[in-house]
Amino acid sequence: MSNEQPMLSFDAFIRHWAKEKPDEPALEQGDDRSSFADLEGRTAAIVTFLQSRGLRRGDRIAWLGKNSKLYFELFYGAARLGVVMAPIGWRLAAPEIAHILGDTGAKILLLGEGFEDVAGKACAGLATQPAVITSAQAAQHIAQAQPADFDPAGPDDAVLQLYTSGTTGHPKGAVLSNRNLFSLRVPAEDAGQPWSHWDEGEAILIAMPCAHIGGTGLGIMALGGGVRAIVQEEFTPVGVLEAFEQGVTRMFIVPAALQMVVQHPRAKNTDFSHVKYVLYGAAPIPPDLLREAVETIPNAGFLQCYGMTETTGTIAVLPPEDHDLAGNDRMRSAGRAVPGATIKIVDEEGREVPRGEVGEVIVRSPSNMIEYWNLPEATAASLNDGWMRTGDAAYMDEDGYVFIQDRIKDMIISGGENVYPAQVESVIYGHPAIAEVAVIGVPDDTWGEAVKACVVPREGHDIDAEEIIAWARERLAAFKVPKTIDIIPAMPRNPSGKILRRELRAPYWEGHERQVN
Repeated sequence: MSNEQPMLSFDAFIRHWAKEKPDEPALEQGDDRSSFADLEGRTAAIVTFLQSRGLRRGDRIAWLGKNSKLYFELFYGAARLGVVMAPIGWRLAAPEIAHILGDTGAKILLLGEGFEDVAGKACAGLATQPAVITSAQAAQHIAQAQPADFDPAGPDDAVLQLYTSGTTGHPKGAVLSNRNLFSLRVPAEDAGQPWSHWDEGEAILIAMPCAHIGGTGLGIMALGGGVRAIVQEEFTPVGVLEAFEQGVTRMFIVPAALQMVVQHPRAKNTDFSHVKYVLYGAAPIPPDLLREAVETIPNAGFLQCYGMTETTGTIAVLPPEDHDLAGNDRMRSAGRAVPGATIKIVDEEGREVPRGEVGEVIVRSPSNMIEYWNLPEATAASLNDGWMRTGDAAYMDEDGYVFIQDRIKDMIISGGENVYPAQVESVIYGHPAIAEVAVIGVPDDTWGEAVKACVVPREGHDIDAEEIIAWARERLAAFKVPKTIDIIPAMPRNPSGKILRRELRAPYWEGHERQVN
């Protein structure tokens, strides 16, 4: 183990790589490329720009747009100063965007191209409106700003605020510090895992959305490793295949998207020789898909990554050697805790249960978030004495592998996107024909799970399923909108009156060994 103090801030990494490899590529999107020396200069200019707008450590800014090289430069620059970046999912509807802007109190809203209209709608009802700056305007401000000395943020200063769907209807802002984002690098390197080592000339593809840890986290990984990050606006199978031919060696992808890549006609003629590792998460990989992926990308190691926004991403890994083309028991697991993190399975009182017994997964890690923004009670309920409750029901085998069985929280994961029923139910309940509504996840061959709404009509009203779906589509991001509606006469309830979602879900999950897909 090195005796040197580990680097634990964006400022430290940016200065380090600008000195160690100034001319090597750091960020690129299309023909727009920046070296590490360029990145140091541009992020220093962003610091000056933010300070000229009166922003100080602890203030919030927001990004509304698709993935962009500019977004990462703005994020890195803000992080050097300790200004917190809150990227907003570009698929969200205006009311959802407005909630996040109001919650953050963002002083500046930075826009990707084409988001002016939805930003205007979102800002219209806010009591305190952020300054709205387009990408073109931001680029001009950065070009005019002169780098100057500043007091950089330290390891425990917040730098990133990612919004995760909320159990009570509104998303919660998980606040992450420099230390959260970089602390697991050293134990991973010290453990000597091959995938924790970076070779010269490596490149990471960022195609997952930057409002997710699976998108922004890849940019952080690239900066920590001192390797090139290739940014794409959004995931497309062709874009991923082109990136492999640009020399991408690693990427993160959800299984549904990986399937689209390997089954694309162009995959047969793509050069995959550079690919070292394919990281995937949000769902296990079916053996048939693994077989197809290995045949298509034969030299790559496949790693399943398990984690959540609140743990700054991955806290358990299923390594390549546990992937078996014939399928095996371990492939049904989420892997084992990464170096530096500890996972336990506990009962309702927080006591560790015996191996093989189902309980809740809890995690102790330096990557665990600081807090949920403005939500002390939710923070206390989820984060206690350094342990983060995941809301996943699982058991652990004798070798430490974690097998997810169900969700304690009523969450749906569809195509890697988290959907909490409470938010969808709140929107549907607003329809005049609805007396009661319960939203559940049902198996879906493409997306893992699909959103279904079970509704009871209000007396004297008929329900048109397509009308309910259209109502939801106006008020929610598309991935949260129910794909199907079940119209039922009454909700199943327990003696205290609580809706029994499990009874609603049961018919759809018959024949499945787990209640997650």
